[in-house]
Amino acid sequence: MKIQILSSAMKDLNTGKDFYDCQEAGIGDYFQDCLFCDIDSHILYGGIHKQVFGYHRLLSKRFPYAIYYRIDQTHTITVHRVLDCRREPSKTRGALNLSFKDPD
Repeated sequence: MKIQILSSAMKDLNTGKDFYDCQEAGIGDYFQDCLFCDIDSHILYGGIHKQVFGYHRLLSKRFPYAIYYRIDQTHTITVHRVLDCRREPSKTRGALNLSFKDPD
């Protein structure tokens, strides 16, 4: 399987990194390393996760974040968003609807 990360998901990862770096130096790098490991796990486990708002959702093991992705007919996993689970569900739904229109 191939993994594609859209620009919207990369922006989410960078926003999360900045947030955690403000909490303590170095935590942002740890955040990104953990989330990229979770994304890499899609190669083995892609498609087994529960669908939420029309996307498969993988919950991060270390941080309160969810990785929203889809799999196409060519078995390419496309990561659309990486969102904080502490946000209001309507905002998550709105962010995913915007991601659906992402041209990347």
